[in-house]
Amino acid sequence: MGCLIKRAPPARQPLRELPVRADPPLPPPVPRSRRAMEPPGTAGAPGAAGRPWEEAKAFYDNLAPKKKPKSPKPENAITIAVSSRALFRMEEEQKIYNEQGVEAYVKYQLDHENEPFLPGAAFPFVKALEAVNTQLRELYPDSEELFDIVLMTNNHAQVGVRLINSINHYDLFIERFCMTGGNSPICYLKAYHTNLYLSSDAEKVSGAIEEGIAAATIFSPSKDLEVSENQLRVAFDGDAVLFSDESEQIVKAHGLDMFFEHEKAHENKPLAQGPLKGFLEALGKLQKKFYSKGLRMECPIRTYLVTARSAASSGARALKTLRSWGLETDEALFLAGAPKGPLLKKIRPHIFFDDQMFHVEGAKEMGTVAAHVPYGIAQKHKRPAQEKQTPNSK
Repeated sequence: MGCLIKRAPPARQPLRELPVRADPPLPPPVPRSRRAMEPPGTAGAPGAAGRPWEEAKAFYDNLAPKKKPKSPKPENAITIAVSSRALFRMEEEQKIYNEQGVEAYVKYQLDHENEPFLPGAAFPFVKALEAVNTQLRELYPDSEELFDIVLMTNNHAQVGVRLINSINHYDLFIERFCMTGGNSPICYLKAYHTNLYLSSDAEKVSGAIEEGIAAATIFSPSKDLEVSENQLRVAFDGDAVLFSDESEQIVKAHGLDMFFEHEKAHENKPLAQGPLKGFLEALGKLQKKFYSKGLRMECPIRTYLVTARSAASSGARALKTLRSWGLETDEALFLAGAPKGPLLKKIRPHIFFDDQMFHVEGAKEMGTVAAHVPYGIAQKHKRPAQEKQTPNSK
């Protein structure tokens, strides 16, 4: 047999030192109160399971309650007082009141207080006011020159819970309420520094006008017409709305020919102010805040003069009157007696003010929210029917 040769074991190679890789720091422990709210995939660590950190952060940010802006002081704000039936539709509740009385009405409201009201005629106007406020707060964070909406109603205070629930449901910023329990709210308008009062109750509106407060009876249109969500559009008639009824008195007493002669002779004499001149002035003041930032073309407020006057024969006096007040409208439309409804359909204002129900009805038929201003000689010829005073009327 051959001899077995015993081989020596191979020499051991010295071990190479491998670089030590530091472990990533552990995420901080998640509090118990947050674990239950943790979104799937985060597992307490940002970016875990493929979820981006920005998405996780947004999730947590959304858990925090949204802070509402601070209400401006009434003396600094442009106060819009709106009745409950102008802001919301309350036809069913009105029917119960008329047929069954106030106790049944209040009980119905309490039984349905968690059901929000449907939006009423003034709802798009109020939303547009709030959209303007949003832009003003971005440009002027410390300014209190803003719209301030006040809910002004002679409802019983117990009905207020349903109104509050409805306002919160639609995310409206309405912090000031006046609920007078069956009494007229007119005496409170000046205390609230009201610049404009909108109601569906013609009697209360007339009372406000007599007190020297800009006011109008608002009507729902016969059909829905989409309006801008980013730009407040307000259309005004001229005579007996922005201006006094001086010229209309001449028309009623002496006819159109004498009216044209009178306007030509007094072209350079400004007309006296009408009931809504102050509201146009307030809108112009806010417009200038945007103009001063170089945003004239992007201004979220746009105003219109929509008048039955003829441009050549009587338009100059209207425009010169506005100029003498330091005011202007973005557009001036002279219709020479033509119907206003079709033109308003093109403008799509959030609200149109006129002193004659003929024009209000025409605007309603074409889908415009119209408001009647009960001022001037036209009211002596044809006064709108008064609604029954109710605890849920404006």
